[in-house]
Amino acid sequence: MAAPANKPDKSSNPGVLGDTRSVLARILMQHKLIAKEDILRCERIAQKLDANTSFYQLLHRLKIVDEAQVLDALRDHGFCLPFGSMLVELGYIREVELRQILMVQQEDENKPKLGEIIIERQMMKENDVLRVLSSHMGLTWEEPDLPDCDQKFLSKTPLKTMDKLEFFPVRSDNEKVVVAFTDPLDQRARTEAASLYSTEILPVLTSRSTLKRLITLLVQHKKGAAAKLKNNTHQVGAPAQVYHILQAAINLGASDIHLEPLKERVRVRNRIDGVLREHSEIPVADYPGVVSRIKIEAGADIAERRRHQDGRIHFIDRATAQETDLRVSIYNTIHGECIVLRVLNRSETLPKLHEMEIPPLTLSRYEQQALEVPSGVIIVTGPTGSGKTTTLYSCISHLNNDSTCIITAEEPVEYVISGISQCSLDPKIGRSFDESLRHIVRQDPDIIVLGEVRDRHSAECAIQAALTGHKVLTTFHTEDSVGGLLRLLNMNIEPFLISSTVTCVLAQRLIRRLCENCKEEIPADRKTLNVLGWSAADLEDVSFYRGKGCHACHYTGYKGRVAVLEPLIVNDAIRDAILTKVAASELRRLSIEKSGLVTLLEDGLLKAATGITTLAEVRRTLPRVTTPRGLVELRRLTGVHS
Repeated sequence: MAAPANKPDKSSNPGVLGDTRSVLARILMQHKLIAKEDILRCERIAQKLDANTSFYQLLHRLKIVDEAQVLDALRDHGFCLPFGSMLVELGYIREVELRQILMVQQEDENKPKLGEIIIERQMMKENDVLRVLSSHMGLTWEEPDLPDCDQKFLSKTPLKTMDKLEFFPVRSDNEKVVVAFTDPLDQRARTEAASLYSTEILPVLTSRSTLKRLITLLVQHKKGAAAKLKNNTHQVGAPAQVYHILQAAINLGASDIHLEPLKERVRVRNRIDGVLREHSEIPVADYPGVVSRIKIEAGADIAERRRHQDGRIHFIDRATAQETDLRVSIYNTIHGECIVLRVLNRSETLPKLHEMEIPPLTLSRYEQQALEVPSGVIIVTGPTGSGKTTTLYSCISHLNNDSTCIITAEEPVEYVISGISQCSLDPKIGRSFDESLRHIVRQDPDIIVLGEVRDRHSAECAIQAALTGHKVLTTFHTEDSVGGLLRLLNMNIEPFLISSTVTCVLAQRLIRRLCENCKEEIPADRKTLNVLGWSAADLEDVSFYRGKGCHACHYTGYKGRVAVLEPLIVNDAIRDAILTKVAASELRRLSIEKSGLVTLLEDGLLKAATGITTLAEVRRTLPRVTTPRGLVELRRLTGVHS
């Protein structure tokens, strides 16, 4: 941590502490946090109390303002009050203690910073010092994790520079680079950072312990990457190279494998838990052979290098005999053919609905008002890679029993479930969507599963199947559950058909789960909470967590992913809204107020508040369409307890 490097603390001057109240009162009035009547009331009460009681402490006792509001207001007026005076005003130290600390500071030839003396003497916790100090400087205070830091900027920062000048890059923000400093007033560090990133920097405050932890993780990460590079780029034949690339990615739990030819190198990246991570490089001279080998295994044309191609690979791990299907996409770029392989792991255990961290009341409503309804359309919606297919299969598995006939039409079949009839569509041989659906209804099904609604025609087919008394499950691509209904309306399908058949639209995202091996409790990041729509008043002694990074999670702080769900039950209020084609904002409001909708953001915040994920992950992943309700209300709606 740091205290101001270039501005002396004026708390040593006579009369400064006496000026604190007037400065604070003026700022709080500017922010409309207090009125003149509040100041007069505090003056009357102060005459009856101990002289050591500060103006803020009186306001706080009267429940007029809290510390977070005061610090946020002071942050907009950086250096308006001396740091020591702020600590006294907020009640962290007494005036006599401040004067003693200032004397120690003046007598010590090393001129230690005020905050360092306070922490060394254990008068305050480091986090409390940093919180007040950031407000004093007019900056934000951040304690980022390694996965939150932009690798593009980290790669430009020598570890020695990071360690010596005590700063590290975090992310880009409106063409500026957010850089965390232990001392944001260190001009040498700021100049070096601006030079490294060749752009304007946006300084934030961080702790020295966070800096050291990130440097340690970076060193470990680079050692691991170097070892992988050495192991995976040795001179072997193309078949062996392809085998090792696929085997390593599957063993790491990758969902996608990227082989990307760049100007001077070919990199291999794996998408693990939704985030791309560089794994190794392929020698440029070897890459044509690797491409040809993948084309052969995928059934693509090895002589064609100008057009994009697709294919499939059936991979068998020689060590474990595990079988994995991979969908191959070959895309022609200016530097060569870029290959992406989607891992379709059929051996992966299908989660049951009650194992998916769905809030109790949310799961109960979804089962009773959607899954157990005998007919109608259930739509699972979300962007590519959001886990729609897995959730769809979990619903199918939940409904599967000896008295139910379930038939599917999929492209392709991604999970094989015992007891149901699954069909993989293949238009090349005439097994099209229309052809398959026409035969499905003759098979006496109770439940029909359509892999994906792609257009108006497939949507109408799903609705017609539901009108004949069948239950239909399918997937869609929209931002949220309300967007699913709106897209159906925009396909010019009759509103009365939608309102009479659709029973539920279930929106979904996947967010990274905290590593249980290394997660630790941290104070709430107020800036992130404010961005997400929560304030201190919405929290009830809530603990938030982060992952420190360990061997088990490859030093990311996360291990695995968890689904965030937004089920919109179509009740009478929503049906009426569909029939009258209300505006999107009104449909969303009715869904929340009349249908009990808990949004994706609200479910994500609940998971952060229960230690399943982090606020940073919620901010990175989930759409912010409406302001979330308070934690107490969300717990009541979902049955989630602290």
